[in-house]
Amino acid sequence: MRANAASKLKSRWRAWSVVWVSEEVTILTLQNEAADCRCVAAPIDSGFMNEPQRHILACQTLPAFDSANWESVAQAFSGAQICQLGQHWLDTPHPDFQPATVRAGWSHQMLWVYAELTDVDIYNEATRLNEMTYEMGDVFELFLRPLPQEHYFEFHVTPENQKLQLHLPAAGAIEAIRDGQRTLQDFMMPEIVFESWTEVLPAARQWRVLSKIEAAAVVDAKSIKAGDEWLFSFSRYDYTRGVSAPVVSSTSPHTVLNFHRQQEWGRLVFGE
Repeated sequence: MRANAASKLKSRWRAWSVVWVSEEVTILTLQNEAADCRCVAAPIDSGFMNEPQRHILACQTLPAFDSANWESVAQAFSGAQICQLGQHWLDTPHPDFQPATVRAGWSHQMLWVYAELTDVDIYNEATRLNEMTYEMGDVFELFLRPLPQEHYFEFHVTPENQKLQLHLPAAGAIEAIRDGQRTLQDFMMPEIVFESWTEVLPAARQWRVLSKIEAAAVVDAKSIKAGDEWLFSFSRYDYTRGVSAPVVSSTSPHTVLNFHRQQEWGRLVFGE
């Protein structure tokens, strides 16, 4: 701003003051020779102010591809936004942390999720639906909550393409399990509700997962349209034989190790 312009502005607007009227209204007053200009602020939503900024994932429509052909899958997702897994609750990553990336897209009332996971020892001992996969070896996890509904879903896929499926009524359900009031079995889905494909590449130290979730299986409205939003989080358990504890990671910026902290999940936005 030029000096003469600043001088004129200073002479016209002599003072400003902020008046705190109540918890709901703030008045900002600018005074000059002619009149006062007042701006009344909207009520402050303390819950919004305390909520961390959510990661926004643009979920665009996918071109046609062959789900059984991994080159076709990779090509279809090549333009999709990338989510990377991390360990935000740690100051520095675990020494054995291995990277993983996730992409999402949709078509024909289905959400598709494609993950590539680096892994030095790829295995899981689960052999049937709804075993405790996260205690038995490597797992890729999907947490999905279509808005505005309260209930949400947790889906696991192992390298051998075994599944664990949970339908939880609300965010507090996991605490009821941890407190011993409910069991994980109470929330298991006995019939397969989503499809998945996996590929294990030992020489490349990588495994890949492709998951397809139909809207009718998880959305109250039974459909998806452009502009819809879901809360999401993707995570993994990375086991190595001979090591007692897995290395875990997530796409969400969890400040403590709890994958069910929905206030830190991302927001998936369906595009055209």
